[in-house]
Amino acid sequence: MSAIESFDNIYLDLSKDSGKCRFAESGLGWKPSSGGDAFTLDQSNIGTAQWSRAAKGYEVKIMQRNSSVLQLDGFQEDDYERLSKVFKSWYNVNLEVKEHALRGWNWGKAEFGKAELTFNVSNRPAFEVPYSEISNTNLAGRNEIAVEFSVEDTKTNGQNGEARKGRKAAAGKDQLVEMRFYIPGTTTRKEAEGQDAGSDADEEEKTAVTLFYDTLIEKADIGETAGDTIATFLDVLHLTPRGRFDIDMYDSSFRLRGKTYDYKIQYEAIKKFMVLPKPDELHFMLCIGLDPPLRQGQTRYPFIIMQFKQDEEATLDLNLTEEELEGKYKDKLLPHYEMPLHQVVTTIFKGLANKKVTTPAKDFTTHRQQYGIKCSIKASEGFLYCLEKAFMFVPKPASYISYEQTQSITFSRVSGAVSALSTFDITVVMKNGAGSSQFSNINREDLKALEGFFKLKGLRVKNEIDEDMKTLAQALRDDGVESSDEEVVNKADRGSADEDEESVDEDFRAESESDVAEEFDSDHESDGSGSDESDVDNAVGDDDDDDEEEEEEERPKKKKKTG
Repeated sequence: MSAIESFDNIYLDLSKDSGKCRFAESGLGWKPSSGGDAFTLDQSNIGTAQWSRAAKGYEVKIMQRNSSVLQLDGFQEDDYERLSKVFKSWYNVNLEVKEHALRGWNWGKAEFGKAELTFNVSNRPAFEVPYSEISNTNLAGRNEIAVEFSVEDTKTNGQNGEARKGRKAAAGKDQLVEMRFYIPGTTTRKEAEGQDAGSDADEEEKTAVTLFYDTLIEKADIGETAGDTIATFLDVLHLTPRGRFDIDMYDSSFRLRGKTYDYKIQYEAIKKFMVLPKPDELHFMLCIGLDPPLRQGQTRYPFIIMQFKQDEEATLDLNLTEEELEGKYKDKLLPHYEMPLHQVVTTIFKGLANKKVTTPAKDFTTHRQQYGIKCSIKASEGFLYCLEKAFMFVPKPASYISYEQTQSITFSRVSGAVSALSTFDITVVMKNGAGSSQFSNINREDLKALEGFFKLKGLRVKNEIDEDMKTLAQALRDDGVESSDEEVVNKADRGSADEDEESVDEDFRAESESDVAEEFDSDHESDGSGSDESDVDNAVGDDDDDDEEEEEEERPKKKKKTG
């Protein structure tokens, strides 16, 4: 056998590109054919090895002594003899042939190995999950557990088989991000490990899903021991994701522990940290921007939003030695804190995560001298804050819009709305066609302050409200001129008609009042009593009227006879 055995078109840990793999007495190495960093593994770190069918042919899986798993895929079937001699002669390891279960069943038995979780069907492995690829796990139901996988590498490429979270998951175009197991019944730890349960009758029974959860946290190094906790805050209200969580803060990560879900988040994932006073002047909100975002099933949370009472005091001693405080955390953390709770949490996050704390811009306040503007995105009400370099809307949906990515801002009023005169909307259009966001139902009294602040930041502002008001005022002025012209024309055409309507004839005296009064008076005598002259005059008048009526009646009669 030669000093070096070489194989082409081999894929390392589901890598996108193939490379050349070389085995030597001192260890093995792999280098991508397209160029890049090479990977090496010392022979002293090789624990066991397996040969099995895989996606691109045959695979060699190496269990390392540091509890990591190395996969080399792309071998041909006739390469087994050469590789078996290499592992036996140079590494003193048997290359074991492993056959997978092909039944397609979705029930079986889970086995916790040294480096991976194996799901067996009929005593054959159906699939394996390396612990290095597991980022988190939660109890998703009474008998159900969710296992979340890392989506990207959070460590630099290491040598000698250094474990890297998410290295394999990030290699493919499609990524498995979560898997759920249904685990009914109760058991003990010894039964789960295959030992005799009768050897310790006092051992407490647990639900199988709880025991699975505890074991996975221990094996996958998800949780950390209580002694490593630097600070703990209990029962903190979270607006996003909704609920109350205990916060455990460690050296390189922090953990949110709730009744249903637990989250472990690296400080490296924190991209933004904001402290926002609520307009009610009773609470403060702490907003933590994450990349990658927090996942809960299919829901992603790019921001964690906590809420604290403004007057809630806290006294806390950090679990750190004097050497750590004087060395790693010098000028960052204090051994003892006695101040409002939101300030304690902010200070410790700033010291451990080494992130800048962002607060609202001092150049803008509302008409009530507050920093938060009450508004809404669609049907969700919240508060809009103007920061030095961006907008921030909280709590849900939490939205961060940088001024650098803003193309224009439009002030408008909702047409047809009852409150159109007292409120207005802001539409923020993003650059490069990235869409727009609309903030609705903002108090009209904040219009001038917002417009002045945006112009101060050099943003392009269009005020459609003032344009509408100017147009309306111009239209009203035009209507006023036209109506006055019509009145002048009408007066000229009517001549003296206006005088007839407005003048009063002083000489006219209406006698109808006395006539009507006499005629309809209840004391008026209609039986002929009165002066003789009046009776005679009335008689003469009646005779004349009768003659005229007879003439009018005779005329149509004559016409009828001739007709």
